[in-house]
Amino acid sequence: MKSPWLALMAALVGLGIAFAPAGPAFAQQDDDDDAASPAASATAQADDDDDDDDDDDDGDAQSASMVPAAEGLKIPPGSEMMPAAALNGDQIGLPKNSLSSQIITPLVLGQGGQPFKVSHTDFYLRAGQAYRWDIKSEGDIEYKFNAPDFFRNVWMNQIVIDDLEIHMAGAPAWLEYDAHGTITVQFQTVRPGRYDWHVGGLDDEHEMKGTITVVP
Repeated sequence: MKSPWLALMAALVGLGIAFAPAGPAFAQQDDDDDAASPAASATAQADDDDDDDDDDDDGDAQSASMVPAAEGLKIPPGSEMMPAAALNGDQIGLPKNSLSSQIITPLVLGQGGQPFKVSHTDFYLRAGQAYRWDIKSEGDIEYKFNAPDFFRNVWMNQIVIDDLEIHMAGAPAWLEYDAHGTITVQFQTVRPGRYDWHVGGLDDEHEMKGTITVVP
């Protein structure tokens, strides 16, 4: 005599109802879950890339050479009358060219709360080197930092304000400060030359200006 269970199974098979083990179905579901969608994979890759960029930036900042302003270099007397291409970065004491960005001594506008005082006026850089430069406002007036010829003759990577990045497809017109703060410009120099910078809108008595000289 057949058991009730076998009789039930025979009846269901006769009705065309088939049974499959539950294990493979769940295994297939697990496989689907493990295989991420293309969109999810792309998002994950972008996140990884962003993390890698942040790590690289931190590493560059920690290992970068500090580039002194002109007063910290060995600038030959009368060199301001010479073409920039006639100067030599090694002889004046600039750091050697490196693959990572070098940090330029910050320029402070309104240093110490004195609105028309600047921390440095003249800077020397090497051609073909990547740099980061903090330009800060400490004064209680509005500053418009202008360096049009310089900005047009470098490859501008990005401008950073409070960790917000502006990626450039050309030169900025000027950098404007309506309050205290820092704007970081990241760029690579291209060719030797001597370029002027100034703060716009000031009279001759309170002028704030200097030079950026790019040498071989």
